[in-house]
Amino acid sequence: MRLELTRRGDYAVRAAVALAANGTGLLSTRRIAAEMQIPPRFLPQVMGDLVRADLVVGQTGRSGGYRLARPAVEISLLDVMRATEREPLERTCILRGGPCEPEGRCDVHDVFSQARDALLRSLAAADLAQVAESRLRRLAAATAGSGETAPTGT
Repeated sequence: MRLELTRRGDYAVRAAVALAANGTGLLSTRRIAAEMQIPPRFLPQVMGDLVRADLVVGQTGRSGGYRLARPAVEISLLDVMRATEREPLERTCILRGGPCEPEGRCDVHDVFSQARDALLRSLAAADLAQVAESRLRRLAAATAGSGETAPTGT
């Protein structure tokens, strides 16, 4: 079974985590792309999705960039994913890839629907502040061993 984001969704999550780790300051697309290993040509499209979803605010100009539209603790991973990922149809049959049988649901419909709902609840419960904090801890641990200084998140 494959549970993965599209490339666009992956980049959106990475960009949102970078913004959350940065705090309230602006980050340029160049810096987000470099830090999160996102192709620079593709990032403006992803940032546009996040702006349209009111998750991110963009500021134009020489010193412009992006920041989260509200505190990271108020933005869930599900919010970010919904900005870029097409929601799978509720009635899609896991066995056939189309609608379930006309006379009722397929044999596994309820089990897979419950699993999908559990996944959505987990993603809704995970906020960007938690994910960014985890990222900053990993970066600090990695740089402590190398003698470099870790990003401060500001």
